Amino acid sequence: MSADESTDPNRRDFLYIATGMVGAVGAAAVAWPFIDQMRPDASTLALSSVEVDISSLQPGSSLTVKWRGKPVFIRNRTPEEIEAAKKVSLDELKDPLARNANLPADAPADDPNRSGSAGAGTTGTAGEGKENWLIMVGVCTHLGCIPLGQQGEYGGWFCPCHGSAYDTAGRIRKGPAPENMTVPVFSFISDTKVRIG
Repeated sequence: MSADESTDPNRRDFLYIATGMVGAVGAAAVAWPFIDQMRPDASTLALSSVEVDISSLQPGSSLTVKWRGKPVFIRNRTPEEIEAAKKVSLDELKDPLARNANLPADAPADDPNRSGSAGAGTTGTAGEGKENWLIMVGVCTHLGCIPLGQQGEYGGWFCPCHGSAYDTAGRIRKGPAPENMTVPVFSFISDTKVRIG
């Protein structure tokens, strides 16, 4: 074997690896502007939380606000609505989970875990004395329709599209919807204001 025919395998391996690395860095440099454009803009990030004045909501009245492009129902429940929700046994529920972002994922769907009692108070503690407030994303968990309030056989929300009925705590009781309406992260920043998100 002549000197011209001999090769250095270590040098060849180094050249293969170095070429591959340069190619990978080049591909990442080309792809980064496309990836970066998918990040939400400042106006979207600014809407990540919203403060709502609830001082005008008397018992039995509701308000719908927009948060992250979705409707959020805020209801000041009557004592009768609270009592009806408390009487429901967990084994009667189609979805036994609270679906409350303020609580652990396995929290049961009893009324206190669905109401304002589960939100943070002004001092970061539980929202004591806030069981009358119900704050939830107003989207049917079946196909994303917006249910009608204070309708249906359970006195809560009713989605006329496919017949899903929710009770006065926003829990699915009848129809094709598989889950309770979700409760977003919220906190009471005063007795008259709530922050969602």
